[in-house]
Amino acid sequence: MKIMNSGVTAAQGFKAAGVYAGIKKKRKDMALIYSTVPAVQAGTFTTNVVKAAPVKWDIKVTKESPFVQAVVLNSGVANACTGTEGDLNNELMAKAVADAMNISVNSVYTASTGVIGKQMPIDVIQEGVKLLAAELKEEIEAGTLAAEAIMTTDTYSKQCAVSFVIDGKEITVGGMAKGSGMIHPNMATMLGVVTTDLAISKELLQEALSADVKKSFNMISVDRDTSTNDSLLVLANGLAGNKMITEKNEAYANFCAALNYVTTDLAKKMAADGEGATKLFETQVVGANSEEEAVILSKSIITSNLVKSAVFGNDANWGRILCAMGYSGVNFDPDKVDLYIESADGKLKLVENGMATDYSEEFATKILSAKEVKATADLKTGNATATAWGCDLTYDYVKINADYRS
Repeated sequence: MKIMNSGVTAAQGFKAAGVYAGIKKKRKDMALIYSTVPAVQAGTFTTNVVKAAPVKWDIKVTKESPFVQAVVLNSGVANACTGTEGDLNNELMAKAVADAMNISVNSVYTASTGVIGKQMPIDVIQEGVKLLAAELKEEIEAGTLAAEAIMTTDTYSKQCAVSFVIDGKEITVGGMAKGSGMIHPNMATMLGVVTTDLAISKELLQEALSADVKKSFNMISVDRDTSTNDSLLVLANGLAGNKMITEKNEAYANFCAALNYVTTDLAKKMAADGEGATKLFETQVVGANSEEEAVILSKSIITSNLVKSAVFGNDANWGRILCAMGYSGVNFDPDKVDLYIESADGKLKLVENGMATDYSEEFATKILSAKEVKATADLKTGNATATAWGCDLTYDYVKINADYRS
């Protein structure tokens, strides 16, 4: 697998654009991803009962449309809790793309992010689509502009791409995502688009995506809030020319590995860029009786406000980690647990068999002061493992969300 410095335009036949349309103040706010040929599609979406208009539209397109050719995204307005007017505006946004690109309206995905409850400025959106259509390009820079245009409180754009070989053909998978707050997806991310030139059946593409998010985007959390707009969309246009993948063979496994690299990379970038965050906090649970239990335990640790606050303060307050594990609902023996922390500065065992070791507080503080910190909990009762990603909880998180609309 080759790691590429690119994103959604890395795969053959995909173009992108990102522009300032006028939804937000002086910041790019609309993006368009376009496949020059029809692509099979897959999607995973928020489990929140309150679903935004574009989510409802995309669920229908994923299930009923034979192919998709474009994804239009806006930031600044979420188009959630907007009633029938919001549904109509979402369809008008899709129709504007269909008209501009001369494709079917049912082959257009839509995605929105921003303030909940506000109606979309549909006239601005429609004019923005015209700008996007005129700016579509295949270059890496075009993908970067698209990734920047979907940012809200993100401090940087998030992209990733890889290539690998199937049947002597080079296959590319690229993606972009946004998300910094309201991140605790039970499916995917705030907004994400993945493109590939792989030839694969629609059914297997959906199966690969649904399995993948369980180990990537489903394993991150910033603030335990699942958004109304979470959407991860994948398009595969087949232009690489490989033999169509219609069964779970070696080629399928290679694609799944590439997909997981891209989604995991994007997920970790989202967790590291959590609102107000100063560091990425990774938790690995090993030695569990089952993967399900390991998942629950690892997510319980990264979502604990007390643990997140301790990580921010560079405080090796390991009791908070055991406490978070203890209320997770998983039955384990705390007297067998070993706890470690590590970063680029080294690794330290804090707890052995449920009790503190004679560790150096000074060294522990040094480890926790790094930009990327990992905690490992070994239950020593089984062979299952799981990894989750989050961030520290800082003063700035409250500040950002206290005046989000102002």
